[in-house]
Amino acid sequence: MNPSEIGIRKIVEQVETTYVEGGKAADQPLKLIGIAAVLDNPWAGRGFVDDLKADIGRIAPTLGELLSARIIEHAGSGEAVEGYGKAAIVGLNGEIEHCAGIIHTLRFGNTYRQAVGAKSYLSFTNVRGGANTPIMIPLMDKNDAGRRSHYLTIHMSIPDAPNEDEMLIALGASVGGRPHHRIGDRYQDIQDMGGDIDNPAGV
Repeated sequence: MNPSEIGIRKIVEQVETTYVEGGKAADQPLKLIGIAAVLDNPWAGRGFVDDLKADIGRIAPTLGELLSARIIEHAGSGEAVEGYGKAAIVGLNGEIEHCAGIIHTLRFGNTYRQAVGAKSYLSFTNVRGGANTPIMIPLMDKNDAGRRSHYLTIHMSIPDAPNEDEMLIALGASVGGRPHHRIGDRYQDIQDMGGDIDNPAGV
């Protein structure tokens, strides 16, 4: 597949590996992977478009496959990915609905979910902004949304993107959780507060 066929101008890849946190060596280094595609916004300049479905169906599956493959290449395998998330920025000539339409369809998210064998929903951000707007990709454990060790955020930016008529679509992943995590999981708080999974408030 030629990325330009769905309007991709560039792909930016960021890999960060943390070996020491809080002055103490990590038992397992934390690897954070962010992959962002900058592409044309197919609805920019067309006024209010009632039905976005056709272009979502044309772009989202291919984009999901492409970004998922890049994540797995850096992680080593789908199984190695432990935390995951997604993010989108639409340029200033677009609507939030435009970038939301790409990342919130199952045609995009399920490709990533299946590639890494995940059960949790994909945490996300979607905003409007200009070039160099920070890309914030929130992560959570791919199989356990209450596992706080994998509440992480990947922070990126691209100096020349998105342009006004572009979108920026990103996937993020972690190999490992926060080094020296020690705040416990959500379930411990629920138990301490006298609740249970079905009644977290204990009332």
